[in-house]
Amino acid sequence: MAKQKQQNKNKTKELEELKNQLARALADYDNLRKRTEKEKESFEKMLNARFVSKLLPVFDMIENAQNHLNDSGLAIAIDELFSRLKEEGVVRIEPKKGDQFNGELHEAVDSLVQDKLSEGQILETVLKGWIMNDFVLRPAKVVVAKRRNKDE
Repeated sequence: MAKQKQQNKNKTKELEELKNQLARALADYDNLRKRTEKEKESFEKMLNARFVSKLLPVFDMIENAQNHLNDSGLAIAIDELFSRLKEEGVVRIEPKKGDQFNGELHEAVDSLVQDKLSEGQILETVLKGWIMNDFVLRPAKVVVAKRRNKDE
């Protein structure tokens, strides 16, 4: 009888251990599945961002054409294009004169001494930038104000 009790106790302990192993394996599998799904989503976003990045010069050319031609049909097409891009998480970085320079969103291509603006404020936007799903595809290229040197 004592031997039977010990065997039952051992079997119960073994069963509990197997249950724990199964629970850990299921948890590991669930974590792997979640991580794989996140990686897949991240990869898809990266591929989409890469594709949109290749189209940025085309968007710039279309917008420049509209600025020169002042064609209402082209303007409607551009608005529709930008609307569709926005639906996909693509937005423009359009800094205005006087905005503060932000190294994450802007790239300074030049700096000029400016008495009316503080150092680091934007004087001019040379090329608008683009963001897709919080990832900067292309920073806006800007000219920033700088302080006059004491020697000047």
